[in-house]
Amino acid sequence: MTLKRSFAPVVDKRTKVLICGSLPGDRSLAAQRYYAHPQNQFWRLLSPVVGSDLVALDYEDRLATLLDAHIGLWDVVATATRAGSSDAAIRDHAPNDLEQLAAKLPWLRAIAFNGGTAHKIGLRLMEDHVQRYDLLALPSSSPLHTIGIAAKQGAWAALRHYL
Repeated sequence: MTLKRSFAPVVDKRTKVLICGSLPGDRSLAAQRYYAHPQNQFWRLLSPVVGSDLVALDYEDRLATLLDAHIGLWDVVATATRAGSSDAAIRDHAPNDLEQLAAKLPWLRAIAFNGGTAHKIGLRLMEDHVQRYDLLALPSSSPLHTIGIAAKQGAWAALRHYL
């Protein structure tokens, strides 16, 4: 199995909400873009949160719109071996230093974990900081998480509270 690596964080000093996935899937890794799989609901779920149709924008404009809305992106896994894109197949992972990144973001209020695996790993990484940040579990935007987008929208819309 191939060692897979996460991307650099997309943040700036104004970031109030950091959304962390587990590890980019194969389509995202191939494109070198967060949430590149066309069936991933990430950009559709965040569009109402930021008040802009992120799907209609090119990738760089999507990232700029998120930063302008005080939302950052990263992953909890730095490296892992994984066949395919399923979180269940992640093996031998090394975590990203989420604690160090959070400490550099003076406005950070919440860390939201996109899916169960990200949440489980992220809680371990941030267990000493539960008083400082709200640590939120979001239903996965992955096409492998088959509940409909309407069932996910409420949890994602709650991110507005932190902006």
